[in-house]
Amino acid sequence: MEKNSVDYSPLLSPRVEEAAKKTFCLVSATKWTLKSLICVIFIAWAAFIFVFPAELVHGLYSKWINLSEGTPFGITGSIFMIFSAPVLIIAFLAIAHLLITGEHQFHGKKSSKYPRFRLWTFPVLVKGPFGVVSATELIGIVLFSLYVIWAIFAYTLRALAFMYERSSFKDKSMFMLKIMGLRLGSIGLFCLAFLFLPVSRGSVLLRFIDIPFEHAAKYHVWLGHLTMVIFTLHGLFYVIAWAMDGRLGQELVEWKDIGIANLPGVISLLAGLLMWVTSLPGVRTWNFELFFYTHQLYVVFVVFLALHVGDFIFAIAAGGIFLFVLDRFLRFCQSRRKVNVISSRCLPCGTVELVLSKPQNLRYNALSFIFLQVRELSWLQWHPFSVSSSPLDGKHHLAVLIKVLGKWTERLRQRITDADAQKDSSVQPHTVITASVEGPYGHEVPYHLMYENLILVAGGIGLSPFLAILSDILHRVREGKPCQPRNILVVWAVKKSDELPLLSTIDMETICPSFSDKVNIDIHIYVTRELYPPVEEGYIYKPIKSSFCPMASDSGMSVLVGTGHNFWSGLYVISSTIGFVIFMFLLYNYHINPSGIKIWWYKGLLFVICMVAGVVIFGGFVVGLWHIWEKRSSMKDRPNNVTIDEIQQTGTLGPKDPSQDNIAKSTIIRYGSRPDFKEIFELMSEKWGHVDVGVLVCGPPTLQTSVAEEIRSHSITRQRHHPIFHFNSHSFDL
Repeated sequence: MEKNSVDYSPLLSPRVEEAAKKTFCLVSATKWTLKSLICVIFIAWAAFIFVFPAELVHGLYSKWINLSEGTPFGITGSIFMIFSAPVLIIAFLAIAHLLITGEHQFHGKKSSKYPRFRLWTFPVLVKGPFGVVSATELIGIVLFSLYVIWAIFAYTLRALAFMYERSSFKDKSMFMLKIMGLRLGSIGLFCLAFLFLPVSRGSVLLRFIDIPFEHAAKYHVWLGHLTMVIFTLHGLFYVIAWAMDGRLGQELVEWKDIGIANLPGVISLLAGLLMWVTSLPGVRTWNFELFFYTHQLYVVFVVFLALHVGDFIFAIAAGGIFLFVLDRFLRFCQSRRKVNVISSRCLPCGTVELVLSKPQNLRYNALSFIFLQVRELSWLQWHPFSVSSSPLDGKHHLAVLIKVLGKWTERLRQRITDADAQKDSSVQPHTVITASVEGPYGHEVPYHLMYENLILVAGGIGLSPFLAILSDILHRVREGKPCQPRNILVVWAVKKSDELPLLSTIDMETICPSFSDKVNIDIHIYVTRELYPPVEEGYIYKPIKSSFCPMASDSGMSVLVGTGHNFWSGLYVISSTIGFVIFMFLLYNYHINPSGIKIWWYKGLLFVICMVAGVVIFGGFVVGLWHIWEKRSSMKDRPNNVTIDEIQQTGTLGPKDPSQDNIAKSTIIRYGSRPDFKEIFELMSEKWGHVDVGVLVCGPPTLQTSVAEEIRSHSITRQRHHPIFHFNSHSFDL
């Protein structure tokens, strides 16, 4: 029998291996084809927008509009096909790519044998209005700037050619102001076509190119400033021209049926200006709630913009806005679910840890974050928090660490403290925390697993996502799952030593016994505002009391999230788009065309209604089916009880025993000093040699700037045998 088993295995193995190779090649070829097609469509779309101000291209565009005027969708359909349809087509192709790739994109892909620079991880600008800017981001900024400069230049030349037909200086000035105001409005619409793409948290486009919402948010900020500057100049030029003509008051309140309606434009611009002013860094820092609430005026901004320009002009920017509506409705559906708070505790430094219930099939990785709402504190406020637990810590829970920094977090800590006091006094607890969650969001691929060498730089509560990373790596090492990191340096800067217990929220030795034989983890802690260690021994490892919170309902997070199940999220996007097209077809063929409706603002309003109806009705039907599927899946996977003891066994909540912890041997604490990144990077350069090193930074902007500046300096002066450091930030800032 032993001989037979040896004889048969070579006969079967080549066949299985050959079939696996064919499948792999087919999948790889399909993915490459989809990627290439997406790149071609995007480049063609962006190139057409770039050259659109040219007189020749604009003339061809006008001919296309005249030829397609008699089609069922009219001019609106023609403009939509040119400027908005490419975005939706790319989204469909991205869905196909995600489905082929599967739920988990990381399968232990080896890092490059020869370290090399990467444009998206090489910091070029580290100080200035844009913060830390990579080479890729700088290219994007330059291209957008070139487009605006080129468009203004081209439109100015064309306007000057017609200006000399006017006789008086006043007529020439008014003509120039009006024509440039009009052209600035069109440039602003093209910027608006991009503005809503990065702010869609679960967008398939962001998932395809693996840009998490926390990074994309800064692109939205940059585009928002540019768009509002252009729209403000657009309105200002018209206001000056109307004032010169003595018709300012009359023009501002004019609401035309045929042509541009001025009053809706004024309302839209005022809403945009209010959002813009309150989003400036000084105002946002002074009163975040003012910024948050006024930013909900985007509804007024978009709707009155459609009333201002009508359906066919609004179609220029409709693609990105439609994807945002898709994301916003799905977030609304997910946030209706009440989520159990399994346990809570307050750390000595004023940090709160919440452990939330989640279904087994909810996808996230160690660098994810969630938006959290506590209804007992506010029905409107949502706050982002990094996940501090690994998906491998437990199938049915997720943890977050919350630093007390403002009124909302202070009230949350007080509520948990009151619950602990009621428990200690043998009084039946009645303090309930009713949580709702949007997310998790984050990187599609856990890129921290793709570097053999990691440097994790944290400031204060910025350690939270790195605890999840360490836990994730240790779990994978113990279970033999794909995982590249073998050398990890943690650099953690804190103000006072009472923050050190944050490190005890993860028990590395329990997760992976004798992990030091497989992974080298060094932790350097810098206590900046204390010169000497605390008198109390074992302060770092002081046990922290955990408590249960009364549960409002037996439920976990909803999986209705764009970054969730690829099939359902893809079906939701496709069905909503089909619904939008169907409603537009019915509208034009059974109402607008038969009735001969020519009112611009009315058609613009109907266009927006069709967008929303397609998402709510067709997309809502898929969301309903998705919810039923989720409910049945959760019934199969639901555990009998998730107890605090079960969670402690995962290493997420259990207090550490220093006598059994090898990590204490590799932990260095320095008091009264700050990290010297030049010295740190030089030391790692000599120690690790010519390799790729992933540097992840989570902390205040000053910390990110310091690390990025040192990486840039090192990259410029590095020697051939030194490593290449790749900068990655993980700081969330709305």
